[in-house]
Amino acid sequence: MSKSVTLANQQNDALFVLIKSLTKSEKRQFNLYVGRLGGNVDAKFFSLFKFLEKLKVYDEKIIIGSGIVSKQQLSNLKAHLYKQILISLRLNPAHKNVRIQIREQLDFATVLYQKGLYKQSLKLLDKAKNMALDNEEKNIAYEIVELEKVIETQYITRSLSNRADQLSVQAKELSQHNVIASKLSNLSLQLYSYLLQNGYVKNKEELKFIDKYFNDRMPKYEYQKLGFRERLWLNKAHLWHSFLIQDFLLSYKYARKCVDLFDSSKLINLHPVFYLKSKNYLLEASFLVKNVTVFKQELNHFESEIDQKSIPMNTNTELLIFLYFYANKLHLHFLEGSFEKGEYLVDVINTKIDKYKNRLDNHYVVMLYYKIACLYFGMGKNRECIGYLQKIIRSKNLSSAEDLQCFARILNLIAHYECGLDYDLERQFLDTYKFLLKMENLQEVQKVFLESIRDLSDIFPHEIKNEFKKIHAKLKVFENHPYEKRAFLYLDILSWLESKIQNKPIALIIKEKTNQLGK
Repeated sequence: MSKSVTLANQQNDALFVLIKSLTKSEKRQFNLYVGRLGGNVDAKFFSLFKFLEKLKVYDEKIIIGSGIVSKQQLSNLKAHLYKQILISLRLNPAHKNVRIQIREQLDFATVLYQKGLYKQSLKLLDKAKNMALDNEEKNIAYEIVELEKVIETQYITRSLSNRADQLSVQAKELSQHNVIASKLSNLSLQLYSYLLQNGYVKNKEELKFIDKYFNDRMPKYEYQKLGFRERLWLNKAHLWHSFLIQDFLLSYKYARKCVDLFDSSKLINLHPVFYLKSKNYLLEASFLVKNVTVFKQELNHFESEIDQKSIPMNTNTELLIFLYFYANKLHLHFLEGSFEKGEYLVDVINTKIDKYKNRLDNHYVVMLYYKIACLYFGMGKNRECIGYLQKIIRSKNLSSAEDLQCFARILNLIAHYECGLDYDLERQFLDTYKFLLKMENLQEVQKVFLESIRDLSDIFPHEIKNEFKKIHAKLKVFENHPYEKRAFLYLDILSWLESKIQNKPIALIIKEKTNQLGK
């Protein structure tokens, strides 16, 4: 089996990835769980678990060769082991969040109902329903009310004569809230998907399409009657719409609303993933509007939350904290122009990418590579910059990162020029131009820049500064253009040109701009 196939299997085998994600305490819990089952310690599924736990790379030939299981039995045994691990994890106190506790009460009540113990079942359901409503778990609350209605048809309580009416009204209200939440979450997800696949709006036609799409799918609502969940999805839908149309001040406004919603509701423990995403949106919006003061405040607050463990830590949140915290640590150095101070982050990020490789989407990996490339470019370490850009350019299955691919190639051109690799510049130029044409993603900024940098090879050395001034003047007009300005979000071409014109390091140019913004 080739190395690439083996790695693909390792990435795709759900059981192997699950086992490798287990912490020491979770493995200990599983050992105890199997021991309590009685007679299962020597069972095949447990032998397979111990074998896979020690295996470095998933390989079915090695597993079958161990003698634990035949090829014909392997699929069923893996499915059984997968189920047993999930049961063990569900029993683990570390995973006993409010949602699981409510579900557990609902399960217990269902068992009591099936035994005909209606009164006991209704008592548990009432407790579970109150817990669900207190924690904004309206989908589960609706399920509970529906089961209460079923039980009431068989066991009419004499204490409340209007019980049926109460349950009917409650079911209707919960259903309405859930419908609004579902429509808003659908809209938010669809806008996010559009952004990933197409990037920011590029022209008036796309802007018109996005505005119509957004307005047509926005449900009618009364804000004061919305609960936490509906308000969160409402803000997120507005957030993605504002990102798409490149209104980053509006993005900041709605990201701030998302974070404030958590601060006022005290529901961070129940929805830590949503909180982390909201925090990241706020940092990203602050970065895009270049509000250095707010960005530093929010990043420092985020770091202190991580240090104080005020955000619930599990393997999911641990991964998100890595992605969001370190990406924004890099952003801080970009804003300040303190590229050299950020070099230590490269080793830290690469170590963590290796640690989380089984669970990291390739899109996030190449995003980090691009940011590292920009860090090295800002330091003037262009060969290192090219090394990371090549990782992106050679990556496959990146259809959802078109903009990133485009600007990785343009930065690659600039880095080659800076390195004096003129012999390779013509080939790099042709490769970049072909790629952009194929992607049908050529903006005016890209056209002007590509044509200009290609002409630099024919310019006499004493004329080069004057040529840089001409290129800068051509591009400067696009800096605040509603559709073209997105080019400068990925790559600060203007600061690079200014560094060539003024004969200063790009880091110094950015520092001077940051100081001017702070005044």
